Amino acid sequence: MKLKHRLLSIILCICLWLVPSAKAFAIQGDGNIDGGGGHVNQGVAGYEWPTGYEGIRITIVDAGTGQQVMSPIDFTNSNVAAVSSDIFNFGKVSKLQYRNGAALNIQTQYEYFHPDTPIPKIITTNSGKADMNAIKTYFCSEGAASMVASYTGIELNDLISGKYKVILEPVIYLWYNHLFFAMTVTEAGLYNRTTNGDLGSHFPTVVMKNFALSMFLERDDLGFKAYTGPKGSARTTNEMILILGIGIVSYAAQPEEDPPVTEMEYDQEYRVDTDVITAVSLYSDREINNRSKATVTFRIKGRRCQMTDIVMPEGGSQLVWVKWHTPSTPQDIKITISSNKGTLSTTQMTVRVVDLNENPPPDPQANDRNDSYRLPNVPNKRDVTELTWGEWDCWWQEHWVYHDGSEDESGYYCDHGWYEFDWIPYFASISASMSIKPDERNPTAEGCVMKSGYGINVKATARVSSDASSAAITGAQNVVTYFPEFAYQTYWRLLERMAGGYASSFELQKNPYSTYQRRSHFSPVWFPDGPYEVYGEVLDAWTPAGMLKIHLTDDLTVRGNLFFDWHIRPAN
Repeated sequence: MKLKHRLLSIILCICLWLVPSAKAFAIQGDGNIDGGGGHVNQGVAGYEWPTGYEGIRITIVDAGTGQQVMSPIDFTNSNVAAVSSDIFNFGKVSKLQYRNGAALNIQTQYEYFHPDTPIPKIITTNSGKADMNAIKTYFCSEGAASMVASYTGIELNDLISGKYKVILEPVIYLWYNHLFFAMTVTEAGLYNRTTNGDLGSHFPTVVMKNFALSMFLERDDLGFKAYTGPKGSARTTNEMILILGIGIVSYAAQPEEDPPVTEMEYDQEYRVDTDVITAVSLYSDREINNRSKATVTFRIKGRRCQMTDIVMPEGGSQLVWVKWHTPSTPQDIKITISSNKGTLSTTQMTVRVVDLNENPPPDPQANDRNDSYRLPNVPNKRDVTELTWGEWDCWWQEHWVYHDGSEDESGYYCDHGWYEFDWIPYFASISASMSIKPDERNPTAEGCVMKSGYGINVKATARVSSDASSAAITGAQNVVTYFPEFAYQTYWRLLERMAGGYASSFELQKNPYSTYQRRSHFSPVWFPDGPYEVYGEVLDAWTPAGMLKIHLTDDLTVRGNLFFDWHIRPAN
C-alpha cells in the first residue's frame, strides 16, 4: 500500500554510497566493452557481457545490531532467464554474510524479480553513464520503499521508521567460460580469487573497474569501510571483497513541527518466558590470536554473561552472542555489551519483552452477525527457514629456521611460525507443519467439512536442525494462530507448547468458553460457506544470526451453520 502524500514530507532517506563520476568511468580503448553490439572482449566466444544486464541485491538488516533479518532478494530489469536456462550463481548471500565467513557455493537455481519501476543504469558503459543522482533518487523514493516492503513482508511504516537499514549490492549477468553467471561485486572478487585471476583477466574493465566501482560507501557504516581510493582504474580482488560493491540506505522519520508522542524504539522484541539469543558483531583491524583472546561481556538485568576464547585474523569479524531466558512478565530491558579487544557493532541495546497471550478472541454468541463480511487475504510473510554464521579458529603454523652460530657458539633452530585462522561455519534450519480439523465434540462434521459455529482444533509441529552446539540455538518455542473472521488481525491465539526441544509440538490452549474445556477455537455462526483458513506463525527458534520463523496455513470447509442441526418440535 502506498504512503499518503503527507507522509512523504516526513521521510528522510540517507543514502550512504557514492557512484563515481562519468570521468572516472571513461572507457580508455581497452576493448572490453562493445559499444555497438552490446558484448565485451571483441568476439571472444564464451566470455561476454550482454551490455546492460545488471541488477541489484537487497538485504534488510537491523539498524541497531547490524544483523541480517532476512534472505537477500535480487531485482533486475532484464529477462535473464531468456538468455540461458541455467543461471550459475552463488545463492542469495550478502556481503555481510561473506564478511562473516560464508563461502562460495555454486548452483544453477536462481530466483529474481522485476522491479515495479525500472532501476536506473548502475554500471557505466560506452552506450550510457550511470547517474548517481538518479540512483539515489530511485532507492530513496516512496516507490522503492514500497517495493522492498512488499517483497520482504516488512510493514512499510516499520521499514521507514529507522529500525532497519537496506544494503544494496550491484549484480552483473555475464558469460564466463561458456556459462551464464549472476554475481555481486563481492562474489566476483571471491570467484576471481578462486580462478586465480582468470575472471578478471577476461573482464579487466567491465568487472574489475566499471562493476567494481559501480557502488561504494562514502562513510563507514555497519562495519564496512568507506572507499577513498582511485576511481578511474581497475581495482584489486581484495578491495572488491572487503570494500567495494555496497550501498546502504537508511530511512528515518523527521519530527513534525509539533511532534506526536511516540513509543520507544526497540532493538529487538522477544516473548516472555522464552530462551533467546542476543548477538552483535565484533570486528578487529588487528589479529586476535591464542596468546591473547577476546572476551565479550553482556550485562542483562544485573547478570553478567560472557563469550570467551574469541580469535580472528586481522580485518576479521564474527558474531558474538549470549543465550538467556526472558522474564515471565512484559517489560523493557537494557543490555550493555563490552569487549576487551576489537570493536563492537553496538554497545547498548534496548529490548522489549511482550506477552502474546493477552489478546485471545472474545466468546462468540449465537446471535452475532457480520453482514458486510468479505473473506480476507491470508497474510503472505517471508519465511526465514535457514540461517548461517560461524566462528574463527586459530592454530600455530610452525616454521623452523636455522640460525648460524658464532665462532664460540653452535647454530640453532628457531620457530619463526605464525598463527593461521580457519573459519568454522554453522547453520540452523527449521521445518514445520500445522493442521486444523473439526473438534471431536462436533456432532455433524464429516472429515474436513463442518458447520459454522462449532469448534476447531489446531496442532503444529516444528523441527530445528543444526550443526551448532546447544549454546547457539534454540528450538521453536511459540506458535501464534490468526483467524479469518478477524481478518487475521485484532485477535489471535497463542498455542500451548506440548513438547519442547528441537522437535516441538503445539496445540490450542484450553478454551475458557468451552463447556468441556476443549482445546478449541469456535468459528462464528455467521461465517459464510466456503474455505475457513487458519494462519499460523512459528516463532522463537533463535540463532546468533537471528530468528528462524515459518508461516503456515491450513483450512477446512464450512457448509451450513449449527442452526441446521437444531430440531424444533412441540413440547409434550
